[in-house]
Amino acid sequence: MHSFLPYFIMTSYYSKYPKFHVAVDCIIFGFERGRLKVLIQKRPFEPHQGEWSLMGGFVKRDEDIEEAAERVLKQLTGLQNIFMKQVGAYGSAGRDSGDRVISIAYFALVDIDRFNHDLRHEHAAYWEEIDRVPQLLFDHKEMIKDALRKLRGMISRLPVGFELLPPLFTLTQLQMLYEAILNEKIDKRNFRKRINEMPFIQKTEAVDKVSSRRGAALYRFNVESYQHEPFFRL
Repeated sequence: MHSFLPYFIMTSYYSKYPKFHVAVDCIIFGFERGRLKVLIQKRPFEPHQGEWSLMGGFVKRDEDIEEAAERVLKQLTGLQNIFMKQVGAYGSAGRDSGDRVISIAYFALVDIDRFNHDLRHEHAAYWEEIDRVPQLLFDHKEMIKDALRKLRGMISRLPVGFELLPPLFTLTQLQMLYEAILNEKIDKRNFRKRINEMPFIQKTEAVDKVSSRRGAALYRFNVESYQHEPFFRL
């Protein structure tokens, strides 16, 4: 009898309050032809079917929020072990016209060349340049803005940008990536001097003969030589 009462009181207390939907929204960044891009889709269901939005899904009863984000990203991209970072919670009372939904936003960094393009077609998704994103539903543009601010803060102190590049890249590609994320021009000489001081960026014997006539040296990011906590776990 005594052991029953606390549980009864607790569940009665919970039952007095309304239940909300909890969702995850994914801001998926990619890098292509010197431009930072974000994945958006034509919403495949009502309300607002056919309008532009981010991609996401609801959290299941038996999964953690981060597990839900990992599941949704796997479903959308076909990739596992994606760099993923929580952006924040969005819970304005009228943010979703379908119902009361509280969304936890995550941003992810994806090498577009590894992306499953069949899944992109299946989800009616499209890579759009970050400064040409059309009007989006709900507060999705605010999520992108907040995610970009967080990414810019991280890239200035952590080598997270390498998730957006192929395994082998030129220094020109690397500089273009930093410029695209930071939205500013970087002095080439100072940039390369700084890169040469980073032991975890290693020159290989391979040469890029596709985008460079003279054959630019190809570099790689060496995770083993990066002495801090693995950046993909931050």
